Amino acid sequence: MSSNPVAETVASLMPRARAELTELVAFRSVADFEQFPRSESEAAANWVADALTAEGFQDVALLDTPDGTQSVYGYLPGPEGAKTVLLYAHYDVQPPLDEAGWQTPPFELTEREDGRWYGRGAADCKGGVIMHLLALRALKANGGVPVHVKFIAEGSEEQGTGGLERYAEAHPGLLDSNAVVIGDAGNFRTGLPTVTATLRGMTMLRVRMDTLEGNLHSGQFGGAAPDALAALIRVLDSLRAKDGSTTIDGLTPDASWEGLAYDEEQFRKDAKVLDGVELIGDGTVADRIWARPAVTVLGIDCPPVVGATPSVQASARALVSLRVPPGIDAAEANKLLRAHIEAHTPWGARVSIEQVGQGQPFSADTTSPAYAAMAEAMAVAYPGQEMQYAGQGGSIPLCNTLAALYPHAEILLIGLSEPAAQIHAVNESVSPQELERLSIAEALFLRNYAAS
Repeated sequence: MSSNPVAETVASLMPRARAELTELVAFRSVADFEQFPRSESEAAANWVADALTAEGFQDVALLDTPDGTQSVYGYLPGPEGAKTVLLYAHYDVQPPLDEAGWQTPPFELTEREDGRWYGRGAADCKGGVIMHLLALRALKANGGVPVHVKFIAEGSEEQGTGGLERYAEAHPGLLDSNAVVIGDAGNFRTGLPTVTATLRGMTMLRVRMDTLEGNLHSGQFGGAAPDALAALIRVLDSLRAKDGSTTIDGLTPDASWEGLAYDEEQFRKDAKVLDGVELIGDGTVADRIWARPAVTVLGIDCPPVVGATPSVQASARALVSLRVPPGIDAAEANKLLRAHIEAHTPWGARVSIEQVGQGQPFSADTTSPAYAAMAEAMAVAYPGQEMQYAGQGGSIPLCNTLAALYPHAEILLIGLSEPAAQIHAVNESVSPQELERLSIAEALFLRNYAAS
């Protein structure tokens, strides 16, 4: 890749990285213990703890967080008087969804003809754990790690239950650092080095409609008996305008994104939009996915088509997610969403709303010395490319917790979740070239930052 010794070391470590990622992906570490065994998450946590211990980390511990999961912590001392950098990733993953939709088993890391490595968590974010380890190993082999390193691997990021945030607030000295590298973002596209400057926050609600004491025969009562499923559908439809834009009473939908542009045709390809199907919303693609609120119905409890009976439904539920851009308070957005649902519930149906998760949006200070150090590092890892700044529609609530606890800390977001990775979908994958380049970039960043 280059004559840079760090780059050469990382290249030599890639077979080991693949073997380790294979081991880590094999754990079905979904932090939803109603669906997946707790033992799988615990085994993944122990794998990370063992890896840190093998690399010479001190104070390695499994932290029991308030949401019932474990985060893995370790401390690697650097030279006396050096800066401290916190490296973050998470070992929990999204469910595999429809396993039949995977071309290869979701929990078996598999290289396909396109050269990518497929498996749940390969990019999001078990690959991030491996990226951090590669960077540190490359530095150890080339003069040593020039900073103190704190390593934290979260066990419930995908669930949004806030365990690590609450733990950090209760132990405010634990993660204190000069800079934080969040390894849970991704390049704008493969081969284009990118730092994520903003994150949308989120609020998630479980909405239930009740209209009848029990289901009724649709022939005998349909047409007058209030249908809970129809009431729910009407409420959910009220959350979008005709063009698909999010429309929640009182919530501003017209902010603009000033950074990196996202070509509409490229977005269609990245999102795999079917031919003839229109994109939703207005404004630029970047406006819609990085700067504006976006509502998504994540699931509905109702009878499946197979086995359905001719009945008027007495109850129905939905899980509703609202992504909240920087500039909007997530708690205020939550209040507006609740009020909108209640105001648009038809026919006097009884609506109950349960809070499931919430996190604030995040905006980084890209003028800080850490960003200059990362730009220099990425220019070496990606020859001929200049570091870009992009937004991300996803949420990492820990960023805001760290920013509040440590206002002096410089927070950078990089990672392996570029569009081709298809995180959260079937056939998630990681580019081994991106893993290699970003590991080089992180190692060089730590060296640059130590000298800044």
